[in-house]
Amino acid sequence: MIKQLGYGLALCAVAAAAPVFAQSDTDAKNFAVIGNVPALCSGGILTGAGSTFDVGVLIDTATGFLRTDLAAPDKLLAGSFCSARSTIAVDATPMLAQNFTGTPPTGFSRTVNYTATASGWTATPAVFTVGAASNPASVQTRPTAFTGDVTVGVSSFTTAEGAALRMVADTSYVGTVTVTLAVAN
Repeated sequence: MIKQLGYGLALCAVAAAAPVFAQSDTDAKNFAVIGNVPALCSGGILTGAGSTFDVGVLIDTATGFLRTDLAAPDKLLAGSFCSARSTIAVDATPMLAQNFTGTPPTGFSRTVNYTATASGWTATPAVFTVGAASNPASVQTRPTAFTGDVTVGVSSFTTAEGAALRMVADTSYVGTVTVTLAVAN
């Protein structure tokens, strides 16, 4: 029995001399947090006096010819943005007499061309001239995401024929300007 007790004490001494391995009472796991942001654009908010460029009376009432001093205040699209590389494009349609149809008599026109611009998005404004053979500057590219204001304007009014023609009488000449912000491929 003493012998057995001696072995037991020896085992206790060995156990006491062995290092004690601490058991962890914590365990950590990692979780990924993921998401995405789609590429998108917003034209912002039109500020000021509405969405109409009102150039007033188109002709010099003494001569009947298209006025050379036609102008309208610029329009502002505030807070426009694109979250990626983008393009800005401007397009326009001629101002057409709405109530006069058909071909105007010789020496008269029912169509007014003009130049539309959209600036502030790119270093070079997007420019579209109604009636031009081509409009290579009508689309401009911005290489990075951007937020800012876009100023839209109209200028340089001419008859569609480009000659000094009188305008047919009409209570409404209407054209449109369209500005488009889009994610670039």
